[in-house]
Amino acid sequence: MTTADTLQNAIASAKSRDAWLGSMDEAGEEPGYFQWVGNGHFASFASNSPTLLVGFETVDGAMARAQQLPLVHRIAEANGWSHLTLLANSPGFWRDPAVFAYIDRLVDESFFEDFDRVLFYGAGAAGHAAAAYCVASPGSAVLVLSPRATMAPAIAGWDSRDRVARSLDFTNRYGYAPDMVDGAAKVFLCFDPLERLDAMHAALFRAPHVIQVPLPRAGANVEATLQRLGVLDGLIESAVKGTLTASEITTAWRKRRDDAGYLKATLAQAAQGDHPARERMVCRSVTERLKMPKFARRLAELEG
Repeated sequence: MTTADTLQNAIASAKSRDAWLGSMDEAGEEPGYFQWVGNGHFASFASNSPTLLVGFETVDGAMARAQQLPLVHRIAEANGWSHLTLLANSPGFWRDPAVFAYIDRLVDESFFEDFDRVLFYGAGAAGHAAAAYCVASPGSAVLVLSPRATMAPAIAGWDSRDRVARSLDFTNRYGYAPDMVDGAAKVFLCFDPLERLDAMHAALFRAPHVIQVPLPRAGANVEATLQRLGVLDGLIESAVKGTLTASEITTAWRKRRDDAGYLKATLAQAAQGDHPARERMVCRSVTERLKMPKFARRLAELEG
């Protein structure tokens, strides 16, 4: 077993936050680093190739993933790419002067200029960070799921989902994400148009190089839905390579037609709306393609 395998096993088996952070620290020694950024954030960087994948996650979120690794860490390592993850000790939209200073230092050191391709990725609050901080790397690509343009009450007072975020300052540096993506090469926003607040945030991104990809009934957590369908890694990889298109995303989204969670949500929505004809259509489509007894029973009830 190699040293890398040993560290990987230590990360995956860590039971506490301190043990996990210690294992990540060891894993980041070569060729890269794992360091504190202020009092509430960590930067995990590995230099593997001229392609860089940048992500934002909370420590708890990373520990909850398979293999207890940040998403971009796992995908980048599988492809031999460099990766940088800004980990937050607690939710806070990465609105920390220490994070500002860290990104400023990377810019001053021409860090991003060492890479031929750079992708910033994030979902929800992390998606705001990905869009906001991509300004540090002009010409980079951006993939954001469940976007957040800002949580400043003067602009997004209609979004009351996160009271902590509403107390943060989104009017200073790296604050308004739609302005920060101006220098990006291409920006993909994936969201559920039926999630009204997410759709309103997406509408604030108006630049011509922003590609909005509605994914109906993906829910408030688009990342989790795409992971469940098994398509998220492939979409991120295409985005890194510069080949991602809206068509590829919508084609991947068609896999929902075989996903039990999506189909149950669709049936429940039809039932709540008192649309028996639509319920029959959903149940008939499912029973013709898949073995799902619940849908067969409901179809029998509707046609009985």
